[in-house]
Amino acid sequence: MFTRCNVRMTLPPLRHCADPYPCWPGRQQLFPSKAPNSAVRSPRNAPSTGLSHPWLRIATGAAAVFLMAGCATTPPSNPENICEIFREKSGWHKAAAKTQRKWGVPPQVTLAVVYQESSFRHDALPPRRYLLGFIPWGRVSSAYGYAQAKDETWADYQREAGGWFASRDNFSDALDFMGWYMDKAQRLNGTSKWDAYGQYLNYHEGWTGYRQRSYDRKPWLKRVAAGVQKRAERFGAQYRSCKNNL
Repeated sequence: MFTRCNVRMTLPPLRHCADPYPCWPGRQQLFPSKAPNSAVRSPRNAPSTGLSHPWLRIATGAAAVFLMAGCATTPPSNPENICEIFREKSGWHKAAAKTQRKWGVPPQVTLAVVYQESSFRHDALPPRRYLLGFIPWGRVSSAYGYAQAKDETWADYQREAGGWFASRDNFSDALDFMGWYMDKAQRLNGTSKWDAYGQYLNYHEGWTGYRQRSYDRKPWLKRVAAGVQKRAERFGAQYRSCKNNL
């Protein structure tokens, strides 16, 4: 469980996340609120920090923006309604619209897959393995975050489209990853970007697995993909009713 950060910083004003952000690993060491065993001076009597130099302010501000990019949000209060999701989290709507403009994948498809994969949890992880039935033995895969992207696939995305600072627990990056993946599914396998059923099978089995129809040996996966398709259709109808008012 995350704890709230207790950090004092002297920086240019920044836009904060809608929800309280978690402590980023190493954040307390990078930006301590005070030196150990020292008294905290009042701002009025505090000595100069040296951030008056333009380059130092820019560098410090850039570091802060990088840390803030890891801001995690809670799942939406009503995950069954895409209009309510976007009203509650306007940044998510902007991210979904950006993904559609860039990759051609509609919001109802990306959000239906996120719903299935992580239930809109930024830090979602796959189930644990157990040795002898009761000894924790790692996870069943390296999947992580909103999109449940595996390490190797995420690295491919970073190299080809996302950049090395993209993060799996950032909603905008996760949707951009999905757009990249589904765009390749269309180019490699001819799967429409509006076909949530086919796209989910690509997403789960991989482009090669889909082409080899590996899903035919997994009736349960077809049922899950059908559920993703139904949710995408429902999200699509909802989105059409509220798109112009968001």
